[in-house]
Amino acid sequence: MRDLLLGYPIKDHDYLVTGATIEQMQALGYQQVGKSFPVFLHPETNQEYALARTEVKQGQGYTGFVCDFAPSITIEQDLLRRDLTVNAMAQNDNGDLIDPYGGYQDLQDKTLRHVSGSFVEDPLRVLRVARFAARYHHLGFRVADETLTLMNEMADSGELDSLVAERVWQETQSALAERSPEVFFQTLRKANALKVIFPEIDVLYGVPNPPKWHPEIDTGIHTMMVMQQAATLTDSLPIRFAALLHDLGKGLTPKEQWPKHHGHENTGLALVKGLCERIKAPNEYKELALIVCQYHTHTHKAFELKPSTVIKLFDNVDAWRKPERFEAFLVACTADLRGRTGFEQHLYPQADYLRNCFNLANKVEVKHIVQQGFKGKAIKDELTRQRVDIVEQVKKAQ
Repeated sequence: MRDLLLGYPIKDHDYLVTGATIEQMQALGYQQVGKSFPVFLHPETNQEYALARTEVKQGQGYTGFVCDFAPSITIEQDLLRRDLTVNAMAQNDNGDLIDPYGGYQDLQDKTLRHVSGSFVEDPLRVLRVARFAARYHHLGFRVADETLTLMNEMADSGELDSLVAERVWQETQSALAERSPEVFFQTLRKANALKVIFPEIDVLYGVPNPPKWHPEIDTGIHTMMVMQQAATLTDSLPIRFAALLHDLGKGLTPKEQWPKHHGHENTGLALVKGLCERIKAPNEYKELALIVCQYHTHTHKAFELKPSTVIKLFDNVDAWRKPERFEAFLVACTADLRGRTGFEQHLYPQADYLRNCFNLANKVEVKHIVQQGFKGKAIKDELTRQRVDIVEQVKKAQ
């Protein structure tokens, strides 16, 4: 209903049934698939239909609920348990809007507001609100102050500690796909929840960078700007995720060394691994995030690298076997360069230079080296020598 009223793309329809029992639904040919509460598949369309229900909190976390789905439950009672007013609307078979909690007005006011005080009973709602903030940021939506206050209370109470990794990752991955993914993390920070869920990112705020290269100074702000640039450059979620984690090592730099961050590329690797393992990020995301963390400054200094170092970079990121991932690496590095105040429209010739070096060096064929009589380790040495020579020629032509 929300997206229909906004004219936003609708992915699927949710159907709610009142005044019916499980037995009646089954008798009509609907197949029950829900375990904790009854959800049914339509016998012909295979679309999901759920019985109206209420929930009572009896435990900790988002799973500690007891559901009541008696036929007497009204649609208004069902909508009362929803997280936001804009999600607590429905349309009946006649096309009439059912809006008992002011969701339509909040849509007009571009406000994300909780429905009731029961909002605080489900910690997952903190992540969901942040995700909706990211989804509708470009339309001018904001989180209501009173809802943000509740989110802060939930973060401070320790309720978020009950979130399981799979749900954190699910919401994070969905947020990465939104038009303004950085708003997800900015909203969590406003809610005092970023330090609970992503402490490695939260600690970056207040850490300064050299003003010459980072007019925005603050590493946390830079990280959000890089995410924004990544979202502009690509729809790839692994690239957006890598952009988020590329500078984690700066959070470990001793204050006496600020604003410089020598070696942050390597010190950040353990943090990237730890974060990915904690939220169970897929290997594809983790592997790209690791190589972007470790080697993004190599790309920034590409013109200064020796040809042998360029080939070693290609070796280290496994570019020969995974050229698509190497291209993703270059896109993430481009986002890093542009994610700085005043650099948003800058060209990034370093990426084009490395891309050209790789494409030419990758044309060297091993079979020709073998045909020349090279054997064993000598094959690899000759392959590397020829590749280095090609990069040398490209470097001289710059």
